[in-house]
Amino acid sequence: MWEDLKYLTGFGNEFASEDPRCPASLPVGQNSPQVCPYGLYAEQLSGSAFTAPRETNRRSWLYRIRPSVLHRPFERIDSTHLTVDFSAHPPNPNQMRWKPFDIPTDGQVDFVQGLRTLCGAGQPATRNGLAVHIYTCNVAMENKSMQNADGDFLIVPQQGTLRIKTEFGRLVVAPNEICVIQQGIRFSIDVEGPSRGYILEVYDTHFQLPNLGPIGANGLANPRDFKTPSAWFEDLDVEHTVINKYGGRLFKAVQDHSPFDVVAWHGNYAPYKYNLADFMVINSVEFDHCDPSIFTVLTCPSVRPGVAIADFVIFPPRWSVTEHTFRPPYYHRNCMSEFMGLIHGKYEAKEEGFMPGGATLHSIMTPHGPDAACFEGASKAELKPARVADGTQSFMFESSLMMAVTEWAEETCSKLDKAYYECWQPLKKHFRIAEP
Repeated sequence: MWEDLKYLTGFGNEFASEDPRCPASLPVGQNSPQVCPYGLYAEQLSGSAFTAPRETNRRSWLYRIRPSVLHRPFERIDSTHLTVDFSAHPPNPNQMRWKPFDIPTDGQVDFVQGLRTLCGAGQPATRNGLAVHIYTCNVAMENKSMQNADGDFLIVPQQGTLRIKTEFGRLVVAPNEICVIQQGIRFSIDVEGPSRGYILEVYDTHFQLPNLGPIGANGLANPRDFKTPSAWFEDLDVEHTVINKYGGRLFKAVQDHSPFDVVAWHGNYAPYKYNLADFMVINSVEFDHCDPSIFTVLTCPSVRPGVAIADFVIFPPRWSVTEHTFRPPYYHRNCMSEFMGLIHGKYEAKEEGFMPGGATLHSIMTPHGPDAACFEGASKAELKPARVADGTQSFMFESSLMMAVTEWAEETCSKLDKAYYECWQPLKKHFRIAEP
């Protein structure tokens, strides 16, 4: 059932889809007829203000067996593992590195139960900011779904394939793929075994493809490679729990049916997935190391041109052919916050200590760059054409906001590597004044 999924392709398209079991279930010529085909209910899901400009207006019409309003009242549940209060823990400007986060082995933990907030900035209440989470789980969300009223989830699996039901259809997302589930869309995640991954949550607008400028019409993540689910429904009369992430807290509501009962839909507001192997790399072919912005897959822009609330950046396998150039990333201090994760392999600038399932955070204006071993090796290497990052996939969540870590991330999880700074301590003084 999951192996033969058919997807709709293209980024930000106006799609129309109906489950083949109910042909002609989409109304023709109008969105809300007096009586919908098959006795369905019409429901609009708005991802932007009604009056947003056409180029940024996001909405979809869903034709479902029951409207989503049919549930009992929401009740608050324990969610101390999540937060949007990024001032609760003292700020820390130090370079931070986390060892791989533990996947639960005792007991059953689903996706929602395994969510933990690592860092973030801003507030969903004011529609400004972002958060970074880790998830670790080992069982499916059985008769349970989630919706995020706070913002969009960009999910990066590191271990374990995710089978995701959404109101728009189904997605299979494996490591080295990503998916985006936008604000308000209900979803349920099944796992095939122990699973772990990263989540970038944005509160502002939605992710979009970066402008290409002088690159031209093609390159980086091409729109045709993004995949959106086609309509699929289940008609189940079963007690089902909807988890609502609202204001950084979790609430639950019980209903007597599955929420995945959308027979047909049309619009431009729908979840999607992308295979990172499809990224068309742009790089230097003469000299110097280009800025990491050339590796941007998706961006959530701020109101300031060229400045992002969040960028999703990857460092994929590629060729390096630059001449008389220090090829690894240069040492730098940045007006952006940089959170990095590793899906598999070894990152070129820090081959030891930065491991799959772990992470680093280099905060605004905190210096960072290659460790001592990488610097010495790259300074003496023969500069011939070479492959970079084969067998590796690392990524970065970059933000113009000053992200603060949570108490769980810095203290409770016991994964923070307090010796991280030591990787730079062997850097030597090479300065010399040449004799006349």
